[in-house]
Amino acid sequence: MSQEHSPGLQRSLKNRHLQLIAIGGAIGTGLFMGSGRTISLAGPSVLFTYMIIGLFLFFVMRAMGELLLHNLEYKSFVDFAADILGPTVGYFLGWTYWFCWIVIGIADVVAITGYTQFWWPDIPLWLPGIACIIFLMVFNLLSAKLFGELEFWFALIKIVAIIALIAMGAYLLATDFVGPTGETASLTHLWDRGGVFPNGLNGFFAAFQIAIFAFVGIELVGTASAETADPETNLPKAINKIPVRVIIFYVFALTAIMTVTPWDMVAPDKSPFVNMFLLIGIGAAATIINFVVLTSALSSANSGMFSTGRMLYGLSQNKLAPKSFGELSRSGTPCKGLIYSCSLLLCGVFLLYAEGDVMRVFTIVTTVASICFIFVWAVIVISYLKYRKILPQAHANSKYKMPFAIPMCYATLVFFAFAIYLFSQEEETLIGLMATPFWFLALLLCLPYYKKRLRNQFGLRNKVNT
Repeated sequence: MSQEHSPGLQRSLKNRHLQLIAIGGAIGTGLFMGSGRTISLAGPSVLFTYMIIGLFLFFVMRAMGELLLHNLEYKSFVDFAADILGPTVGYFLGWTYWFCWIVIGIADVVAITGYTQFWWPDIPLWLPGIACIIFLMVFNLLSAKLFGELEFWFALIKIVAIIALIAMGAYLLATDFVGPTGETASLTHLWDRGGVFPNGLNGFFAAFQIAIFAFVGIELVGTASAETADPETNLPKAINKIPVRVIIFYVFALTAIMTVTPWDMVAPDKSPFVNMFLLIGIGAAATIINFVVLTSALSSANSGMFSTGRMLYGLSQNKLAPKSFGELSRSGTPCKGLIYSCSLLLCGVFLLYAEGDVMRVFTIVTTVASICFIFVWAVIVISYLKYRKILPQAHANSKYKMPFAIPMCYATLVFFAFAIYLFSQEEETLIGLMATPFWFLALLLCLPYYKKRLRNQFGLRNKVNT
């Protein structure tokens, strides 16, 4: 369907937008601020943590890519899940994905306020969050292309910061740099401090809980593909580069950090990126990294607004959400869905005034989001398994087949089950794990309201027969 004649979302995103959206989705704020914690837990084995998670999520993205390209009428993974597994699954998946981004958006609003206070300590707590919401909402309401432009530049800032860190690490390693602790930069630091697994398997697995959250949003490329000009070409390009990006942005960056500063000297509560800049005499290191993590949080909030608006639009089109969420502006953006989602992000501003340990609350809340993302990824894989069973000819004709498809689907589901188990091993993540079922219970209680609409939806078999 051409852009000129389509009454729906407009395909105004270009290849460069989709590529940078894919990169931005694969680089979370957790890499900048949370990598110190993962290094202290797992030591050098943290490199395997990110590689393993990246490997399984690559196959999730390949499954999603084949399904989206199988039918270009699919605007997101919610569409094919509803079509293949049934509209009830689409209902749970779409609303859960929307909920994930609302939770992360609330966390981002609070984080943006904290980063802003670095420069202006006396700024009112409500001002940065509200300014961020209004700024991003206006850009998202104007057009999808403007969202793509914002995300392009946000992601570019993250890329430049990581490449700069890797280059610095290589330079310090080549010049036998001696740090303030008297340690010489060396590759041997990856194994001479208690081995590759200095804290054993328990430490290695403990890092998974934080590392998984760093990857949330990687599936955003599937949502954005509905609005790219040439999805058959651009979507495979974006997905195929995920393994390279994981190696460059996670493995090389963390290797650079641990060869210059031994893993057991990395502060768990500080950004190792700041320390790397300080080591070579850049006094403004904290300011530079604060700017980078601020743009990373803005990028996450921007992606959240884009995703939530599109999810509500898709749910409304399938009669799984109020009809008004399916209305588009003249520029082809789901205006009412965006405004509704943005209004909920204001909860983050109110939380800033709440008493108690806010960071503890956010650890629990983001754990809920991580578990819900695992649910989303798992449904994508299950949809693919069902698709292979009922439409073998479609797979045979596919130009973008998932490699090692069936075995990797089952291996990925086993990995996700193990990841859920890991969330039960720490107090705060256990609280999040125990709280997550309440969201699904709330969806279940609301399900009767949509039952009549769901009965009128056609499943995949009916569509094939017609």
